[in-house]
Amino acid sequence: FFPQVDSANTGRVLASDAAVFLKKSGLTDLVLGKIWDLADTDGKGILNKQEFFVALRLVACAQNGLDVSLSSLNLPVPPPRFTDTSSPLLLSGTSSDIPWAVKLEDKAKYDAIFDSLNPVNGLLSGDKVKPVLLNSKLPVDILGRVWELSDIDRDGMLDRDEFAVAMFLVYCALEKEPVPMSLPAALVPPSKRKPISVPGAMPLVPSSASTKDGHQSLPPVGILAAKAPLMQ
Repeated sequence: FFPQVDSANTGRVLASDAAVFLKKSGLTDLVLGKIWDLADTDGKGILNKQEFFVALRLVACAQNGLDVSLSSLNLPVPPPRFTDTSSPLLLSGTSSDIPWAVKLEDKAKYDAIFDSLNPVNGLLSGDKVKPVLLNSKLPVDILGRVWELSDIDRDGMLDRDEFAVAMFLVYCALEKEPVPMSLPAALVPPSKRKPISVPGAMPLVPSSASTKDGHQSLPPVGILAAKAPLMQ
């Protein structure tokens, strides 16, 4: 992975290049910010090869549900997985064949809550969702991760399906189940799943693709954590 990011063979990786590459892990900005802070020990905005290895190891830990901390570095984990962000399989090979983890009867309950919050054009702003999440009495860092995972198209709003994902994660957390670091394929709503591209066919580009790709021009991942409305 290092030569991919250090194409000029300088022996170091700039924050901007590392940010673009690490986004391909599918982890949230919040988690990537934490990984960057741990790897860039002296805060110079550049990683040498050893520090880049630390970042990769922490990505692997996060992808396997382990705590993102230096104490996890010695735990046995499979290598980190990265996807090409231009690929329609960004969500770790999500296909429409996987049944949605949100059950129909639960979806009906979540829809009722969604409608009671007076959505505008089928969307709820962060301000409207925030009181519902805070009402769960879960720690703010957990709620921040719930928001990051459920706002799948990163528009700062939740539609009906994204809200169901948020509620599902909140109820999991209340049952003492860990909130994942990246959204499992089974939790991605069918409406948000990218089509599997067929060789020779025209790639289908969803309307949200431009906003997703726009993230790559943002500053290093450590700064991105401030975006989640719940963290303010």
